[in-house]
Amino acid sequence: MSGTPEGPVHPSAEPALTESHPPASDSALRDHRDPEAGAPGLHTPGLRDSGPGDSDPGGPELRDFRAAFNAARLAMAMVDRDGIVLAANDSFGTLLGTEAAALREQAAADLVDLGSDGRTWHAYREVLRGRRSRFRCTRRLKHPDGRSLWAEVTVAPVPDSGRVLLSVADISDRRELQARLRHLQMHDPVTRLPNRTLFFERLTAALDSGAAADPDRSHESYESYQSYGHGRTGRIGICYLDLDGFKAVNDTLGHRIGDRLLAAVAARLTECADGYGYTRNGGHLVARLGGDEFAILVEDSTGTEQLADLAQSVLTSLQEPFDLSGQRLSVSASIGVVERPAQGSSATCLMQAADTTLYWAKADGKSRWTLFDPERNAHRMTRQALSSTLRPAVERGEFALEYQPLVDLAGGAVRGVEALVRWHHPQFGVLTPNRFIGIAEEDGSIVELGRWVLGTACRQARQWQKDHPGQRPIFVSVNVAVRQVWDSDLVADVAGILAETGLAPHLLQLELTESAVMGSAGRPLQALKALSDMGVRIAIDDFGTGYSNLAYLSRLPVSVLKLDGSFVRGFQDEAHANPADELIVEALVQLAHRLGLTVTAECVETSGQAARLRRIGCDTGQGWLYSRAVTPERIAELIGVTSLPVEPLPA
Repeated sequence: MSGTPEGPVHPSAEPALTESHPPASDSALRDHRDPEAGAPGLHTPGLRDSGPGDSDPGGPELRDFRAAFNAARLAMAMVDRDGIVLAANDSFGTLLGTEAAALREQAAADLVDLGSDGRTWHAYREVLRGRRSRFRCTRRLKHPDGRSLWAEVTVAPVPDSGRVLLSVADISDRRELQARLRHLQMHDPVTRLPNRTLFFERLTAALDSGAAADPDRSHESYESYQSYGHGRTGRIGICYLDLDGFKAVNDTLGHRIGDRLLAAVAARLTECADGYGYTRNGGHLVARLGGDEFAILVEDSTGTEQLADLAQSVLTSLQEPFDLSGQRLSVSASIGVVERPAQGSSATCLMQAADTTLYWAKADGKSRWTLFDPERNAHRMTRQALSSTLRPAVERGEFALEYQPLVDLAGGAVRGVEALVRWHHPQFGVLTPNRFIGIAEEDGSIVELGRWVLGTACRQARQWQKDHPGQRPIFVSVNVAVRQVWDSDLVADVAGILAETGLAPHLLQLELTESAVMGSAGRPLQALKALSDMGVRIAIDDFGTGYSNLAYLSRLPVSVLKLDGSFVRGFQDEAHANPADELIVEALVQLAHRLGLTVTAECVETSGQAARLRRIGCDTGQGWLYSRAVTPERIAELIGVTSLPVEPLPA
C-alpha cells in the first residue's frame, strides 16, 4: 500500500504483513481522546436515536442528514478519534451480516481489517489524529455466511467535528470483472495458455523469488536449506520450442486446422509439464509466446538433467500423430533448453539464451533439443561483435596485408606472392582471414573489403616493380569471393585498379575456390572470361576438395591449379609416403600441363615434400618451408634471390 496526505492508499489484493500487528482494538488510541468529545455516543446529535419527548437541538436540517445517513445504500459509520464506532447505518450492518446497533462501541479497524498490515494501520491513525486528510484502501472481508467480498474502505474527517466518516463499498463485482479482463488479457485465445505477457511476468517473479532462495546465499547446509525452504533450489529452467514446418500446415490446410493443431500441442505440453518428476520441487508454467512458439518455465529446477528429461518427453509426445476431425497430422519441434541459478540472471538474458539455443537446435537439423553452451554462445557473441564492426573497420584502416611467397620448385626463386589480409582489431588483436571472411561474405561487406585488398595488393606489386627495375617482376595473387562477382562489377573494378596503379594484367592473379569456379554459370563465368581476356590470370584454389569436374575444367578460363594441402601432407619422407597421394598428384599435374595450366602445391612444409613435388613436375610451391606470410618489406628482400633458403623465415 502507498498513499499521500491528500491521496488514497492502494493496498495489494491480499493485505501484506509488512509491520507488527496493532492491538486487537483501538484502545491504544484512547490516550489521544479529545477531552471535549465526551464519552462515546455523546454529543452526536442527529446520529443517535432520540427517546420520546426528547427535543432535537439540531433542527430539520440535522434530521434530514440523519435520515440520509440511515437510508444510504453506501455502508457508513461515524468514528471518534479513538477509532470507536459512534453510529453506523443499516447498510453497514447488512454488509457485515449484523444489526447496525450492534456495531456501536466496537473498534472500526477490527470491523474492516485495517490493522492487518502496518502501513494501513499507520495511515488510519494519521487520519484519526487529524494529520492526514483521508486515505483509501481495498480489503478482502469475510461475511458471517462464509462468503468473501472485496471492499473499498475510505476514511475521511468530518469538518469541525473531531470525528471521521468511514465508508465501505462492496466492489466484488468490479474485482471479478477485472479478474476476467485480466485473464483475457493474459491468456492466448487459441490455446487457452498464458501468453507472452503473463509468461514474462511470471518469469520475472520466479527469478526474484529464486534469487532470494539461492542456497549459496545461506550459511546453512544445502540439505537443511532445502528442508527449510520446502525444496527451494534457487535455480530456474526454460524449454523454448518452435514447431517444425507449422507454416506448411497453415498454407495447405488453412488457419482453422492450424489453430486446432496449436490447441492440441498445448494440451500435450501441459500434460508433459504436469508429469511426475518435472515439477515436484517447484511450480511450472506452459505458455504460448506467439505463432508456433511455446515455452515451459520450471521454477526451482534441480539441474540440467531435469530440463533435458522434460525436453525429451516433449519431443516424444509430439511425435505421436494428431487426429483432428479426420485430419491426421504429424509435427516435430526444435527445443532450446536453458537451466541456471536464478541469482544473477535476468528475464531478458535468460530468454536471449533460450532463443539462441533454439536457433542452434534448428541449425543442427531440427526435431531435437539442444542445451545452452556458454562456450558456443561466446563464439557467437564474438562473431556478432565482429560482424557489427567489420564495415567501419575498412574505413578506419584496421586492415593490413601480408604476403606469402610462391616459389619456383625447380630453381627456388620467388615467382609471386599471395596477399593475405589481417584485421588489427582493437579488442581481439590480429585476426586471420578464417575469423572474418565468412562473416564478410554473409553480410556483403566482402565487396568493399575485397576491393580494398585488390587495390592495396596491386599498388604494392607495382611498387616492388618500381623499386627493383632490373629484376624479374613478381605477380600478386588475390583471393576473390563469389559474392564479389555477383554483387559488384569485378571486371570494372579490376580494370580501374590496374589502370590506376599501372600494374600489368599478367602480374595479377585472382584465386577462386574450386566449388565457386566449377559451379560458375551466367554472370560469374562471363566475368571470369572477361578478366582472362584482359590478361589477368585465374587460379582455382584448394583444387581437389570440391566438384573435381575435370571435363568442365577444359572449358573454364583458368590458368593455374592450386592443389589442396591435404594431398601434400601425404608426401612425407620415402618411408612414410602414401603411394596413392603421389599417383593422384602426378595425374593431376600431367592433366593440368596437357591443358596448358600450371600447378601450385600448397602447405609445403618439408624438404622431402618439395623434392617429391619437384620430381612429379609441380611448378611452384607455397608453405612454411619457404616462408610464412610476412610484411611487404621482407618480400622486397627476397626479390632477385635466385634460390630461397629452405628454412622458414621468422614471422
